[in-house]
Amino acid sequence: MKKLFFAAILCIPFFSQPGFAQSSGLSPILTDYYQVKDALVAGDAKTAATAAGGMLKAVNSVDMAALAPKDHQAFMGLQDKLAYDSRHISESSDINHQREHFTSLSANLFKLAKQSRLSANPIYEDYCPMKKAYWLSSDAAIKNPYFGSSMLTCGKVSTTLNPQ
Repeated sequence: MKKLFFAAILCIPFFSQPGFAQSSGLSPILTDYYQVKDALVAGDAKTAATAAGGMLKAVNSVDMAALAPKDHQAFMGLQDKLAYDSRHISESSDINHQREHFTSLSANLFKLAKQSRLSANPIYEDYCPMKKAYWLSSDAAIKNPYFGSSMLTCGKVSTTLNPQ
């Protein structure tokens, strides 16, 4: 009985690691992405730039050694692309330029979300037929970041990634 108890105590740190039955060490990237998206929905280039700066910091500060091998491999292939687009958004005050980079930022983050658990909640991939582009959302309600208030509800949910 003592051996079983001791073994259970030793396993607690393993089961409490990020990525085991919860989101991974990559989750802050998605959180910051949602802030960029929300700022673009609101048409606020300054807030989008600030949020993208936070996302860039999150991308560059991922503890690679703490990632599960699957997450590590997925992130390594997309890290530079995510950093490139978040940097461009953070350095621009032109919302149209920010939205251009948001298109590829969204596509690359979706690739990562399909390969790695970024959230304990569903992630919705939404589609804008006018822009022919996608974005990610934590909510099934459409709020279009490409056109903001001028076409706020234009789009549809294309894919739902449910936590596994």
